[in-house]
Amino acid sequence: MCGIIGYIGDRKACDVIVSGLKRLEYRGYDSVGVVTENGGELYIRKGAGKIGELEKKLGLSELPGNRGIGHTRWATHGIPDDTNAHPHTDCTGEIALVHNGIIENYLELREELLEKGHVFRSDTDTEVIAHLIEEELKTAGDFEEALRNALNRLKGSFALGIIYSRDVEHLYFVRHESPLVLGIGNGEMFAASDVPAFLPYTNRAVFIDDGEYVILSKEGYTVKDFRTGAVREKEVHTINWSLEMAEKQGYPHFMLKEIHEEPKAVKEAIYGNIEFMGRIAEEIAEYDKIFIVAMGTSYHAGIVGKYLFQRLARKVPIVEEASEFRYEAEGVIDKNTLVIAITQSGETADTLAAIRLAKRRGAKTLSIVNVVGSMATRISDLVIYTHAGPEIGVAATKTYTTQLTVLTMLAIALARHLKTVDEDYLNTLEEDLHKLPELIEEVLGYEDELKALAEELEDKRDFFYIGRGISVATALEGALKLKEISYIHAEGLSAGELKHGPLALIEDGVPVVAVAPSGKTFDKIVSNIEEAKARKGFIISLGDNDELRKISDVFLRMPEVDELLSPVVYVVPLQLLAYHLAVLRGNDPDKPRNLAKSVTVE
Repeated sequence: MCGIIGYIGDRKACDVIVSGLKRLEYRGYDSVGVVTENGGELYIRKGAGKIGELEKKLGLSELPGNRGIGHTRWATHGIPDDTNAHPHTDCTGEIALVHNGIIENYLELREELLEKGHVFRSDTDTEVIAHLIEEELKTAGDFEEALRNALNRLKGSFALGIIYSRDVEHLYFVRHESPLVLGIGNGEMFAASDVPAFLPYTNRAVFIDDGEYVILSKEGYTVKDFRTGAVREKEVHTINWSLEMAEKQGYPHFMLKEIHEEPKAVKEAIYGNIEFMGRIAEEIAEYDKIFIVAMGTSYHAGIVGKYLFQRLARKVPIVEEASEFRYEAEGVIDKNTLVIAITQSGETADTLAAIRLAKRRGAKTLSIVNVVGSMATRISDLVIYTHAGPEIGVAATKTYTTQLTVLTMLAIALARHLKTVDEDYLNTLEEDLHKLPELIEEVLGYEDELKALAEELEDKRDFFYIGRGISVATALEGALKLKEISYIHAEGLSAGELKHGPLALIEDGVPVVAVAPSGKTFDKIVSNIEEAKARKGFIISLGDNDELRKISDVFLRMPEVDELLSPVVYVVPLQLLAYHLAVLRGNDPDKPRNLAKSVTVE
């Protein structure tokens, strides 16, 4: 996820763009770039780092001209450095553009353009678009036709801001599965990823839909369908948000916004990795001694990974907290070992120490990371990016579901390479994986019901979350979310452990949240629920079997999904429940006490 902004009018464009980028920096902060036009010449300045560091260093506020575009990056293709920073240009230097999203067929397009003599300067997927427009311009009647022809060759998600030095009257913007909104001023126009970028200048906005492009001038705008070229009429909205609310797209907190971004994030995780997962599976297939190391929410993702590897690839990883692994595992790590590290930030101190230990002992290291260019990505042999985009809320939500997504993809690819599971089942599982975004959307529709449940549970002091098999991880993560942001004591555990001690704590009215998808252990968890109910626990069940309704005080009917994919879907209502309990108790879920987003010290 990146931030883009454009301006055309009578103001000094760089001032509008820089101030807008500061308000968009939550969307990405790896690198920054601005391009303006003056007298038919493009002026570009860009670099790796945050805008506060680069504004003076690059002289961003010194760029001449009254039209331009800017970008703040969350890297997906290519490390965050000066070369990979946006904007990117074509060979002539007359076309410059910025991009939010992922071009899925960029390798194919890049090879084609290289054969035609184009010279690439960066490692990004974005640069392909500039060269593709340049190539189309050789045969098109005008720039707009060349742009439309290029757009119809792209696969993936993209919001684009484009400036062409020979067309001094216009800017061009495009939306396809990435956000774009116009700001309507008096004798000036704005375009951006989010409303806050231009909210100080105007509160009149036009929201662009997928498959549309915009021709922007000082006097106004034209919106067209990029497949047909047909003009689209658009409604102008008056924005009544505060600036802070606008940054959150109308959500009261970043955490809630990020929960609602999970369908898109999971989709990005799938399409951002589908091309490379088979190669990574092939590289790790020989290893039978496997450790998964992580902390916190990422550790719970590791537990899911363990079940996926066991059930699909017939590999049995050992899942260790990185803080313990670094002190206890040295004697058993060698060149025949694979260490898979899971870390959202790529900067978690204990996890980095575990990776370094593994490297010293000659092990193969694979990191699953969200932040491109982070330390974990630089010291690991192999890297899988989760493509979740920046997550502002301290409590992990979309970064967790994307970790689960890529672990599932890796397990499927490994099973296919090793031929450990029937190919027809793998194909079905892969098809169902692609349906996960819509299943999450369905579960997000339960929010009102979960908010009402939170109101009923607001005064409870203890919660128990139970699951069996792969759902144990979901129970652990549900309990962690509740602890993190609502400050209510919660315990997550295997339901089979109830009779071995925790059942003594179940009494009248104590909430017991059962994660119970259909699968190998469904009958067993039904028995465990009955045990808790017999002690007068308040039973909240999540599942797809109506038998649960009979034994539960609250039954949340979940969509049908393979048990191995259920963790991605079933954790979402638990995130929402924790969020609404936190808000009801007067807590700020974005900034829970005593916690930080990335634990960079031991």
